[in-house]
Amino acid sequence: MVIADDGGGQVSYNGGESWSSYHKYATAQFYQVITDDQFPYWIYGAQQDNSTVAIKSRTDGYGIDESDWHPVAGGESGYIAPDPENPDVTFGGSYGGYLNKFNEVTKQSDRIDVWPNNPMGSGAADLRYRFQWTFPIYISPHNPDVLYATSQYVHRSTDEGMSWEQISDDLTRNEKSKQQESGGPITKDDTSVEYYNTIFSFIESPVEPGVLWAGADDGLIHVSRDNGETWENVTPEGMPETMISIIEAGQFDGGTAYVAATRYKFSDFSPMLYKTDDYGQSWTRINEGIPAKDFTRTIREDPNREGLLYTGTETGMYVSFNDGKQWQPLQLNLPSVPITDLAVHKRDKDLVVATQGRSFWILDELNVLHQISDEINSMPYHLYKPERTYLFGGPSVSEPGGTLGQNPEPGAVVHYNLQETTDSEVKLEFYEDNGDMIRSFSSEQTLEGEPVKESEQFYEEEGITQSDVVPVQQGLNTFTWNRRYPGATDLEGRQILWAGSTNGPRAVPGTYLVRLVVDDETIMEQEFEITKDPRIETTQEDFQAQFDLHQTIIAKLDTTHKTINRIREIRGEINELLEENPGEEATKLANTIKEQLDEIENALVQTKAEAYQDVLNYPIKLNNKLAALASTVATGDNHPTKQQYAVYEELAKKVDAQFERLEPILSGDFPELRQEIDSPAVPIEN
Repeated sequence: MVIADDGGGQVSYNGGESWSSYHKYATAQFYQVITDDQFPYWIYGAQQDNSTVAIKSRTDGYGIDESDWHPVAGGESGYIAPDPENPDVTFGGSYGGYLNKFNEVTKQSDRIDVWPNNPMGSGAADLRYRFQWTFPIYISPHNPDVLYATSQYVHRSTDEGMSWEQISDDLTRNEKSKQQESGGPITKDDTSVEYYNTIFSFIESPVEPGVLWAGADDGLIHVSRDNGETWENVTPEGMPETMISIIEAGQFDGGTAYVAATRYKFSDFSPMLYKTDDYGQSWTRINEGIPAKDFTRTIREDPNREGLLYTGTETGMYVSFNDGKQWQPLQLNLPSVPITDLAVHKRDKDLVVATQGRSFWILDELNVLHQISDEINSMPYHLYKPERTYLFGGPSVSEPGGTLGQNPEPGAVVHYNLQETTDSEVKLEFYEDNGDMIRSFSSEQTLEGEPVKESEQFYEEEGITQSDVVPVQQGLNTFTWNRRYPGATDLEGRQILWAGSTNGPRAVPGTYLVRLVVDDETIMEQEFEITKDPRIETTQEDFQAQFDLHQTIIAKLDTTHKTINRIREIRGEINELLEENPGEEATKLANTIKEQLDEIENALVQTKAEAYQDVLNYPIKLNNKLAALASTVATGDNHPTKQQYAVYEELAKKVDAQFERLEPILSGDFPELRQEIDSPAVPIEN
């Protein structure tokens, strides 16, 4: 049995005796969405019949769970405005004109209502201020000390809500007949969601200070070009009475604005999108490509590409690459669900989607949409410039149907187009900025010609796997490099490493190059940046020192493992030789060599360990100590310690001592054994 209500969904498997928590399924109904500029950035929204919430956009764990959420200002229905200078402080609203300031650190919540006269149970007609259920709350993009809120008027505060000034006249139709008490005849229902003739959307131009836009739930649109001194009615001619759901100020031009309007309350489900580029003096309808019965709720312009627009409708997502002249679906894996609001994060190039019933969603890697064109689509092959990659982030783990938020890919994500599926070998090659190749991945062979071997420890430490196969499907293909350099050779057979791995070091912050190669011909190359976590103070010299020591340890481990593998090969060859000629002298020499090989191997690797926890009984040896030291050096982002260098020198000397013991066997004893066995027997003369 399933119950669906305005708080979400609950499921019972025992006929209603017990029910799942709302939190088991991601069914929140969010009204608006806004992001901040922290790293990682946070997403804010108010959810119907539940708390307001701030949620991390990515974590260094296996996903985004409840430990990465916390409540913020406001109630179930309102806008939220995080303080740009201190994101621990948020301003939020709810019905009844509720407005508060909340500090996440101190947990102090202050009421800063524009007019703290609770209207509950009253119709809107006789109120001094008509605050809608979701009245806008907005901080100026040009002055973080300026806070706006709207009723039928625009209100402004410059002292964090300690006082408010009214900077507009009534910007609605103010039809008293539509402001009467709601409900009846048995019970009324006046909580402010029923209030009409209110300013439903508000924004200030991000590129021209003082250009203010206000849209009412009754269809009027006003603009002020002098910071609220005067307002002009610029409602599109012929637009019927409608709710101005969202006004989006142009990201590149102060005279540009976009409007998403709805008339579903009039049983009119047609999309209503408008654009102006002359401060509202004229408007153009921009609905082409959106189904006739899929009404529009929100519209946003991408701040990284002029004319790239996104709109959310009652059923899903659409995108326009030509300033609204033509729209096409951008649904991808997004459920068919009402889209209530959108936010584009300029720095991280993400599209954040608020839904009514399926919580928040994020579309990563907007850089593809920023670069795509008809010319690119017509090319046989095209390699997109990768987006900046941060040295931060846990694995991208999906939990279908659950509440675990999925992290973005933690590696360098590469996108490329293939006009057709191809049988040609396609390779992606990654280079340092000096031209040295780091890794090469192919559509036809495994990583550097060998199968990928991911150790159990590798998953425990990072959870980041590296696919070695380059996809070659028609259309857009995606490949992620996990930023790792080649690691050490693995041991043949079972490999037990406690608290260590054979992984190579991570790429340090800097400029890198990726090449798209088809049949050994370079088609395109693109530079991309790997950037440190901006919250840390590690210097480039520290990163390089960490990389160099890790690389040195891995090189020594690589030689150690190759040596162990060679010892095992020699032992096998000796046994085969003895089968061919089990002579007494040969057997004696062979046994001596094998004893020496056993001693060297047992010094380099714990040969008694058959299972992971066997090393609790049989101490780890030099190879494992090197692997563990490498993992220790690679932990975090910092310069290696003096003692890490010292331990490496000590281990390296012990390893080299075993190599020195092996050298005469390889150069003398083993060849001598072969000669002994391969020499023909001398006949005895009669």
